[in-house]
Amino acid sequence: MRRVASIIPLLLSSLAFAEEQAPKLDTGDTAWMLIATALVMLMSLPGLAIFYGGLAKAKDTLNTIAMVFTAYAIASVVWVIYGYTLAFGTDIGGIIGSPEKLFLSGVDAQSLEGTIPELLFVAFQGTFAAITLALISGSYVERMKFSAWLLFSILWVSLVYVPVAHWVWGGGFLGEMGALDFAGGTVVHINAGIAGLVGALILGRRKDTALIPSNLPMVVIGAGLLWFGWFGFNAGSAVASDALAAVAWLNTNVATAVAALSWMFVEWLHAKKPTVLGLASGVIAGLVAITPAAGFVNVIGAIIIGLLAGVGSYFAVAVLKHKLGYDDALDVFGIHGVAGILGAILTGVFADPSINGDGKGLLYGNPGQVLIQILSVVVTIIYSAIATFVILMVVKALTGLRVSHEEEVAGLDSSQHREKAYNL
Repeated sequence: MRRVASIIPLLLSSLAFAEEQAPKLDTGDTAWMLIATALVMLMSLPGLAIFYGGLAKAKDTLNTIAMVFTAYAIASVVWVIYGYTLAFGTDIGGIIGSPEKLFLSGVDAQSLEGTIPELLFVAFQGTFAAITLALISGSYVERMKFSAWLLFSILWVSLVYVPVAHWVWGGGFLGEMGALDFAGGTVVHINAGIAGLVGALILGRRKDTALIPSNLPMVVIGAGLLWFGWFGFNAGSAVASDALAAVAWLNTNVATAVAALSWMFVEWLHAKKPTVLGLASGVIAGLVAITPAAGFVNVIGAIIIGLLAGVGSYFAVAVLKHKLGYDDALDVFGIHGVAGILGAILTGVFADPSINGDGKGLLYGNPGQVLIQILSVVVTIIYSAIATFVILMVVKALTGLRVSHEEEVAGLDSSQHREKAYNL
């Protein structure tokens, strides 16, 4: 009896310890992630749709907006059917997740991911898939068949976004190798930027390659909505209402402000005039570059990343694009691709372990992190380029890729949708 009596307290303490260790829903974290998820949705609709729509020619505005809308809708459906489980399911060989949660099988109102409902985590990650796909459309606008875009969207989010998301965030080989990507430098921006460049090369140049926004105030409103929504994108990637989310929020704001100013001043020096379009473009470059680093660097690192993003992306758009002659219509590669690469590599330089113990960069005694970041960038570039090329070839064989000369001249709003953006 004495021995049993001595065991009982041990059993009770073990049960109490197990109860403490079991995941528990946190209402504060859940409330924040509900808001963050809605903010990321707002980045696509209306943020990116308005931004891209204002950049496009007046005769192509509605088609450009429709590409963003359909990207969001298609990715949202694909994600819950099989995208989520293949990206975040049990790892298979470091390459893909298991199909155990097809149609969200086994994910119910009681399932938790950390301290939030798993259904909310599904929704949050689904908005990332959607905006990544939508970003690519900016390279293809004003010349791609709408039917081709729809087929491309299904294939690309399934065969490119989902595997790369698993490699970095879902337990795949890049994450296990130690690649740092807080909110999507490789998964979102490099991935989309390379897909945009490959598609622009395959589609060929438009008849009129000038970028003269049809509605610059729309561009500015869209950029502002993207900046606003990006706080959900980056701070939400902490997946908690905590200090790390606050760090990511502040870093996002500071880096973006610096990038907008650095783009403006370098354009002023190079082209003799500071433009409002340049300011808006600098905002996007800063948002992109700080994304992989937002939860790993201190404010000094954020400032330097923002400065380099504004300057680097400006020269990619204003100089490199024209020298190489590719027609990336809305500069998806020049901004998302270039700033994404800069941000991913610089994360390996500036990652501060006092901010996030999961990341330690070159300046804090870990030069190997830079090499890991470069490798993750190279892997993403190679896979995205090859897979996007194959997908576009399949789409070309099935539907054709490009509208006719007459349809392009008339504008895709009328030729693809029988509508006009401006009935004046």
